Amino acid sequence: MPHELEKYVKSIPDFPKEGILFRDVTGILDSAEAFRLALSELEKCLEGTGITKIAAPESRGFVFGAPLADRLGIPFIPIRKPGKLPRPTISESYALEYGEATVHIHTDAIHPGDKVAIIDDLLATGGTALAAAHLVERLGGSVVKILFPIELEGFAARSTVLKAYDVVSLVSYPGK
Repeated sequence: MPHELEKYVKSIPDFPKEGILFRDVTGILDSAEAFRLALSELEKCLEGTGITKIAAPESRGFVFGAPLADRLGIPFIPIRKPGKLPRPTISESYALEYGEATVHIHTDAIHPGDKVAIIDDLLATGGTALAAAHLVERLGGSVVKILFPIELEGFAARSTVLKAYDVVSLVSYPGK
């Protein structure tokens, strides 16, 4: 049975290049009703987990992570590109289709015993989520769940790079 959010996700053919069917999460953001629904569904996924913090990579992870942290009354931890965080950081690099990227987290953002949920907008290769998880774990936190409004099943990230984690997506699409 399709998830109610599916009707808000826009499918854009041939973006960013020919042959790609881009799943645009901003369709969820275009509707206050859809955005509230997505946040409520993500919140339900965290019930009973005892999480103490939410971490999210920029930029679209912030869109879902910060308001969810506010709803739960817990801290929001930004994971950012190099040079964007003012206090001491640690970094984690990960592979992209053509190259490499790096993300940073403040060294004082996570403490031993913290139970962290990581939230990003879309699961494709899983590289960003895995890098975020490694940052949390290097600081002594445990990753309780990794959440996404959208998942592209064709990349098989859930069963490969993220197989050690509890991964939840609200809407899944076959293919890449």
